[in-house]
Amino acid sequence: MTNGNSESNEIPDNNYSRPVTRRIVSRRSALGLLGFGAAAALTPTLSKMAQAQNQTQNQPSQPAPNQPLQIITKEIPRTKEKLPAIGLGTFMTFDALSNQPRASLGQVMRRFWDAGGRLVDTSLLYGMSEVNVGEFARTLGLTNDLFITNKTWATGEYLGDRSQAQRQLEQSLKRLSRDRIDVMQVHSLVNVDAILPLLKAWKKSGKIRYVGVTHHDPLYFAALERWIENGDLDFVQLRYSIRQREVEDRILRAAAAQRTAVLANMPFEKARLFELVKGQPLPDFASEIGCENWAQFFLKYVISHPAVTCAIPATTNPDHVVENMGALRGSLPDNSTRARMVKHMESLPGFDNLLQTPWYPGKTFNGLVRLPNPRPTG
Repeated sequence: MTNGNSESNEIPDNNYSRPVTRRIVSRRSALGLLGFGAAAALTPTLSKMAQAQNQTQNQPSQPAPNQPLQIITKEIPRTKEKLPAIGLGTFMTFDALSNQPRASLGQVMRRFWDAGGRLVDTSLLYGMSEVNVGEFARTLGLTNDLFITNKTWATGEYLGDRSQAQRQLEQSLKRLSRDRIDVMQVHSLVNVDAILPLLKAWKKSGKIRYVGVTHHDPLYFAALERWIENGDLDFVQLRYSIRQREVEDRILRAAAAQRTAVLANMPFEKARLFELVKGQPLPDFASEIGCENWAQFFLKYVISHPAVTCAIPATTNPDHVVENMGALRGSLPDNSTRARMVKHMESLPGFDNLLQTPWYPGKTFNGLVRLPNPRPTG
């Protein structure tokens, strides 16, 4: 974690400057105790890590004996397949070049798995993220165990040309070392009229298991709702947080009515929620739903909505992923508590205009993807 220092070679954490709440051990303690050099090459580092933790087997470790095994799961409505309600996003955070320190990302994936995580969301548009997800999964022995949600962004060379999308699928399968991808989504509704039927053909042939569409921009929520209602979708991915609650009015209701699973991206509003609550204690009632930190407070609000299947926060910090996954344990807020959560956030200075502030405050990224300058707001 760089704390905004652009001169550092560390890949910054997507949950920048989280407030420390009811914690004794610092977030950096685990990395310090592990003792892996930040500049170590990826594969040797992870191989040594796997050997040290699993002796002679390159297998995922089991949950710690004192760690509760019960976690909050949600059903995919159309199949009743269950998924842990917290997943792992990879936008910006897993976009690390091969000559950059990446050992912490391997720890993120391992600790995500150890805490009960299964769903990892990625995209070929996320720079090196898809490559790194595949590489870490292979090294940790998780290739066929993760539930991968991916995306395609294809316009083709002419109207109705599907060859670009086909090449993207083949590239994704190769990068991820898989014969089948769990969920393929039309990224940001790009060319959705042509691509969604192709995804359904891939599903029929067994190349993918579920089809979906995505968008994070509220300007496209009306279009997203129409596709939920008319597109026969297994999944929809959308933006949902305690600050951006617009989808509660119509889209989440439509998803529930159509039995469409919901992936919630941007639950931390690109780290801006953590910036807002810096120095602020959790409200007293947070303990009633088992929240030990702000990450769990924000995530439990999102996954407590009955239409939400899984929230997909992103991070480069192994300690932060453990904090995130803690939201899978304990109780979820009921409607009354959810209202109290919103009321408390509305009492904090800056909450009203949070969406007018730039993404990722104080952070730098050094992968292939470059954010525009000035950075996006909204």
